[in-house]
Amino acid sequence: MESIRWRKPSLKPIQTKPKLAMEAAEEELLSPSARLFHEPNFNVHVIAIMGSKSRINPQVIKEKLVHTLLKHPRFSSLQVVDEKKNGEMKWVRTMVDLDKHIVVPQVDEQNLQGSPDKFVENYIQNLSKTTLDKSKPLWDLHLLNVKTSDAEAVAVFRIHHSLGDGTSLISLLLACTRQTAHPDKIPTIPGNKKMPINSSEYTTKGLWQYFAKVWSFMRLFWNTIVDVLMFMATTMFLKDTSTPIKGKPGSEFNPRRFVYRTVSLDDLKLVKNALNMTINDVALGVTQAGLSVYLNRRFGEGRKNKGVTEKNNNLPKNIRLRSTLLVNLRPSTGIQALADMMEKDTEAKWGNWIGFVLLPFKIALRDDPLDYIREAKATIDRKKNSLEAIYTFSISELALRFFGIKTSSSISHRIITNTTMCFSNLVGPQEEIGFYGHPMAYLAPSSYGQPHVSITHTNFKLLLSLFGFMFHKQTVSGKVFSLQNFTNFLDQVVLIYWVI
Repeated sequence: MESIRWRKPSLKPIQTKPKLAMEAAEEELLSPSARLFHEPNFNVHVIAIMGSKSRINPQVIKEKLVHTLLKHPRFSSLQVVDEKKNGEMKWVRTMVDLDKHIVVPQVDEQNLQGSPDKFVENYIQNLSKTTLDKSKPLWDLHLLNVKTSDAEAVAVFRIHHSLGDGTSLISLLLACTRQTAHPDKIPTIPGNKKMPINSSEYTTKGLWQYFAKVWSFMRLFWNTIVDVLMFMATTMFLKDTSTPIKGKPGSEFNPRRFVYRTVSLDDLKLVKNALNMTINDVALGVTQAGLSVYLNRRFGEGRKNKGVTEKNNNLPKNIRLRSTLLVNLRPSTGIQALADMMEKDTEAKWGNWIGFVLLPFKIALRDDPLDYIREAKATIDRKKNSLEAIYTFSISELALRFFGIKTSSSISHRIITNTTMCFSNLVGPQEEIGFYGHPMAYLAPSSYGQPHVSITHTNFKLLLSLFGFMFHKQTVSGKVFSLQNFTNFLDQVVLIYWVI
C-alpha cells in the first residue's frame, strides 16, 4: 500500500528542474493519515512545553528558526484543499512570516499575584480552546518570559498533528537543540536495546528446540487473533466501565489543563533493578497504582469509609479500564538524520504511521504495592507477544482506502471514546541540552483534540513521570519509599487532561 511505504518530504526546488516538476514536488498530496487529523472529531494538536534556565531572546529564536525548522517542507507549506480533486488536500510551499508564528505576549510579572505557575498553566489551557490558522503553516511558538518554580522562562511549541506523528515531531524538536557542554553536537538518544530471549527453550537442543519455536509461534498467533477481535469489538460495542476519569461524548471539543511533575529516574531504576524488570514495567505499575488509589477515593465519596485494603475498599468489582497505546510503526528517524535534513537539505523519513494497542489496567488495591508492578509486567509481556499494532494499523488503512476518510475517522474515534485514557512515553537525551542557546530545564510533550480527557505521558531522563510517588512502608534493595501527601498529589496529577 502507498501509505506503508516511506513517506519522504518534497525536495527543495532548484533552477534546473522544469516548472512542472517543481510544482509536483511542492504540491504533494497529504497522506491519508495526515488528512484524518483534519476531521472535526479528530482535530489533534501536539503541544511541547519547554522550560528554559534563562530568559528567552525572541530575536535569537527567529534567526535560528530560519536556518533549521523552516527548511523542513512541512513547516514551510500550506495545506490547501484542491476542489478539482474531490476536496483532497495538498502541501504547497510558501514564504513564512515568522512574526505570525512567534507569539511573545507582554506579561507584567508584578501583577501575577505570586502565582506565575498558575498563569502559565492557564495560558496553555487557553491555547487548547483554539485551533491553528489554516491560512499559514500549521505551527506556532509562544515565548513566555515568566519565571516559574522550575524555569526562568517557558516556551510552548504547538504543531498540528497532520504534520507528523509524535515521535517524528519530538525528534525534530530535539534536532533543533544542542548539548550545552558541546554546542556543536546534537543530543544523544539511547537506542532500543534488544532484550535477550529469557527462555531455556531456545538453548535446548534437538526436538525440544523445534517444539519451543512452534509453541512460541502459536502463542504469537493466538494472542494476535484475540487482540484483533478485541479491537474490532471495541470499535463496534465494547466500552470501558463508566468511571470519574472516563470522558463523556464531545470531550474532544473541551479545553484541557496540562499538569506535569518531575521525579527521580534513579528511584525508578532502583525498583527496576531490584525486580529485574524494565522502566516501562515500573512506570505502568506506578500508573496502575495511582489510578486504583484515586478511583477508590472517588468511589468512596459520600459513603461510609470501607478502608484501603485489598479486601476492603470502595472499588466496584470487574472495572474495565483500558488505555489506548499509540505505537509508532516506523523505525525511528533519528535526530541526526533530521538535523542533517535541515542543515544540508537532505531527505528524511517522515509522516504518520501509527498502530493501536489496547492496554488493560487492573484497577484494584493491593496490600503489597509491588504487586502493581508485577501485574503490569505480565500485561506488557503479553502485549509484546502480539502483532496487534501492525494489524490494527492495517485495518485502519484498509478502511481509509475502501470506505474513505469519514469511516476511518469514525473507527479511530470510537476506539478512543470506548476506552478511558492514553498512555505513552518518550526517551529523552542523555545530556543537558539547550534550545537555540537557551539551556533547557525540562521538555513536556502532550496533545489535545482527542476524545480522551485523561492522558499520561512519561518522558524519562529529560522530564516527567506523572505519578511522583513510590511505595509506602516497603523496602526495595534496602531503600525505604515514603508516600508523602499522596492524596493531594493525585488530585493534581492523575487527571492530566481533566476537562475544566
